Amino acid sequence: MTSPTVFAAVGEVGKDFFKERTTDTLPCQSTDKLFCWDWARENFDRYETPLRQHVELVLISVAIGFAIAFALALLSHRHRWLRPPFLLGTGVLYTIPSIAFFFLLLPLTGRGRDTAIIALSAYTLQIIYRNTIIGLDNVSKSAVEAARGIGMTDRQILWKVEIPLARPEIFAGLQIATVSTVAIATLATFARGGGLGEPIFGGELGIDFKTNIIIAGGLAVLLAAAFGLLLLWLQRLVTPWRRVETE
Repeated sequence: MTSPTVFAAVGEVGKDFFKERTTDTLPCQSTDKLFCWDWARENFDRYETPLRQHVELVLISVAIGFAIAFALALLSHRHRWLRPPFLLGTGVLYTIPSIAFFFLLLPLTGRGRDTAIIALSAYTLQIIYRNTIIGLDNVSKSAVEAARGIGMTDRQILWKVEIPLARPEIFAGLQIATVSTVAIATLATFARGGGLGEPIFGGELGIDFKTNIIIAGGLAVLLAAAFGLLLLWLQRLVTPWRRVETE
């Protein structure tokens, strides 16, 4: 036979257990608070892997996009009849909605980082290509003629005169393409490409937990700012004559 003392203990536990909980006793992620500082401190490490994946996606995609767009720009700079088809082709790719682009590639490349990199690289082509062409077109004709006058070949003029003088526009395009890629890369999670979009759209917390959105979104903003400032510093480093002009 069960002791009355045991029933009394169980009764006490049951009374506390069924007591209604308030917002003060609920976990922060179950409330409507804008930001949960304690949760952020304890769980910030869960964003380290998505942040690293995001950086890799951006660097690889921009590098591939720059190589392709720069080659197209040099080719169309020599053969101007190629400009309309190149502009049309890169423009069509740029106008495809990002999420749709990821899903269009899935039957061809499957889910994973490769699909995300292909789509992200395609979005950089128009920006980098146009800026490179503009930079090459803005090179002073007198500088080209002076180089030709001292016996430089067309190849030497391109690499020693035109491209160096076009660096400001080239870096401007690279900067815009990089910052925009940081933003678009958050959607790579729909192709299972990883990145900071994973905790926003694919994690167990999702878009309903405001602290999660603020941390992941804030990291993306800081990453875009860091890339932008780095490229701005590199531009000033490789164009010393521009510093002299501004001073």
